[in-house]
Amino acid sequence: MQLHTEKDHKEIKKHGNYEFPVHISLEKIQAYEQNSFPWHWHPEIELTWIMSGQLEYFVNDKKYLLSEGEGLFGNSNSLHSGYMVDQTECSYVSVTFHPRFIYGYENSLLQTKYVDFITANESWHSLKLQKDVGWHQDILAQIKSIYQLSQSLAPDFELQVHLILTGVWQKLYQYYSSLPASEQQPQKHLARLKDILSFIQENYTQELTLNEIADHVNICKSECCRFFKKYMKMTIFDYILFLRIQNSLALLREGESVTKIASMTGFSSPAYYGQIFKRYMGCSPSRYRKEHMEEAAEHL
Repeated sequence: MQLHTEKDHKEIKKHGNYEFPVHISLEKIQAYEQNSFPWHWHPEIELTWIMSGQLEYFVNDKKYLLSEGEGLFGNSNSLHSGYMVDQTECSYVSVTFHPRFIYGYENSLLQTKYVDFITANESWHSLKLQKDVGWHQDILAQIKSIYQLSQSLAPDFELQVHLILTGVWQKLYQYYSSLPASEQQPQKHLARLKDILSFIQENYTQELTLNEIADHVNICKSECCRFFKKYMKMTIFDYILFLRIQNSLALLREGESVTKIASMTGFSSPAYYGQIFKRYMGCSPSRYRKEHMEEAAEHL
C-alpha cells in the first residue's frame, strides 16, 4: 500500500464524501511500503486508536511513541507521518472527519466559537491520548465505539457517529479553552515547512541544491538545514532520497526499466539508484519489481 499526495503533500485520498465527510478504517503499518506512511496533511481532523503494537508518530515538530491502548488527536492541516517500531507489526483505527461535520454550515456560531478556535491554532496540532487520563480514556473508548459501529452499520449509523464525534469535540474544546493564554498563540513555522516540502516535491526529479531550497524560502543554508532537521527529524538530503525512492515504487510496479526510473526520479545513475533503493527497501529494484509483478499475476 502506498499513500498518494499532491505536490504540496496534501493527501489525495478521499475521507468520506460531501454528504457524510467521515472515513473510518482499520490500518496496519506493515501494509505500507517501507513500513511507514510519509509526511502528508489533509483538512480533516484525525483520531487514532492503537489496537496492537506500537507506532512512532510525527506531527509537525512533535514526536510520539503510541502504544497499544493509546491514541492521538491530529488537528486539521497538520503535517504527520508514521513509522514501524522495532520491526513489530501495529494495527490501529483511524477516524478522519471534516470540521464541518461538527459545525454544520459556514460561519455558524458552532464554527466560529467552538471549531475554528481549535483548528486555526497551529500550536495545537496534536494531543497524545493516554490510558491514565480519564477524559482521554473517554475519547479512546469513543473511537473504539465508532469503529464497532462501522462494522455493524446500524440504521442510524450516521447519526450515532455524529453524536459521538460532537461529544469528542466538546471534550477537546473544554481542554483547549482551559489552557493559559500564552499557550493559545499560533506558530508561524508551518507555512515555511510546507513551502520547502512543496518545492522539493516539484523539483526532486532534477539535481536539487541546498542553495536553491534556501533561496526559495529566503533563508541562509545553515538555517534551512537546522529548520528542516528540527521539524522533519531528518536532513534535507535524506528526505530527498526518501522521496525519490518512494516515488519510484509505482514505476517499478508498472514494469519500467531501472535505468529509465533512475533518470525519471533524479538519480545520477542506475547504480546509485540501486544502492539507495537497497538501503531503504532491503532488496534491489529488479527484485522488488519481480516480486510485485508475480504477486499481481497471482491475483488475476
